[in-house]
Amino acid sequence: MFASVPGLARAVLSAGHDVVVFSGQDFYTDRDSVAWSGIELRCFPRRGPASFGYLPALRRALEDTNCDLLHTQGLWMYPSVASRAWHRRTGGPLLVSPRGMLDPWARRHAAWKKRLAGYLYEDAHLHAAACLHALCASEAEAFRQYGLHNPICVIPNGVNLPAEPDANEAKSEPPWRDRVAADARVLLFLGRLHPKKNVTAFIDAFGEVLRRDAALARHWQLVIAGWEQGGYEAVLRDAAISAGVARQVHFIGPVFGAEKVAVLRHADAFVLPSLSEGLPMAVLEAWAFKLPVLMTDACNLPQGFEQQAAARLPLEAAAMADSLQAFLDQDVHELQSMGDRGRALVEARFRWTRIGIEMAAVYRWIIDGGAPPPTLWTD
Repeated sequence: MFASVPGLARAVLSAGHDVVVFSGQDFYTDRDSVAWSGIELRCFPRRGPASFGYLPALRRALEDTNCDLLHTQGLWMYPSVASRAWHRRTGGPLLVSPRGMLDPWARRHAAWKKRLAGYLYEDAHLHAAACLHALCASEAEAFRQYGLHNPICVIPNGVNLPAEPDANEAKSEPPWRDRVAADARVLLFLGRLHPKKNVTAFIDAFGEVLRRDAALARHWQLVIAGWEQGGYEAVLRDAAISAGVARQVHFIGPVFGAEKVAVLRHADAFVLPSLSEGLPMAVLEAWAFKLPVLMTDACNLPQGFEQQAAARLPLEAAAMADSLQAFLDQDVHELQSMGDRGRALVEARFRWTRIGIEMAAVYRWIIDGGAPPPTLWTD
């Protein structure tokens, strides 16, 4: 949610709504505040376990705010408790964006904790919502499978199109330049290092492909960019050693701002082998930079396959290796054409300006009533 929620807030602000963001403080608050420039941001100290995110001052702050609608992002934490308390006290409407957290794989992860949270507060919070926000049709279906009967709007994440590089940016080097040959081709993974991203299985497939095809082994390197969670980077490093590709897999840590732009500009292709996603910002950003994409069905972007902006990555091990080999074996012009189609898809459907207008229409419908917006999902 690091990129998607600030992007949505800014898009809604541009569409004519006043926006106030309530959030918890953590070690990265000062650094992350740059992403919220131009938006009123109120941050509160956390107490207790980070996994619950208890914010003692949030409940009173919400009650003291004269807002017309409260839009909650994510589930299973204290803001759900505070949001429902605000709704019960003021009668104001709630819009809830689970952000992929009700998908079947996500619910199975730490399942007993989520069942307990659902019983204690989350189910009541969800049922109280005037509307639920799904990023895609499959997420809307997951809401119904969970037993929710609220109205649902289906509005994807968005992305801003990058400007053409200026002279200084054009000269910038990617962070892997000191360990990857200048003539090598880079397959990029960019995202949180977490088991649901399925990168261990992908490293195994990458190793299998390089063993099969000496030409691909000479030309392709895998760069993994992202912040780790729970020591998972060590697991991935061990996987690279076990697969025999420790020299072809490079970990560059989290990237932000100009460094992230350099990573996307200098990569040759992008991969997201996830087991579960809402609607991944990383793929939209890759398309915005004209990168060809290899992704699983779990990324919930079937438009990419339909428009030939992405190749499908199966989850079964042998099929994953076959698909990866076919993807990497394409010539430069084929991959560039795929990336161009991705850029065209983003321009047509996933720009933040369009997303902001669609979400603003949902807000007006919740607050004022009238005809349902066209993004309302019918099942």
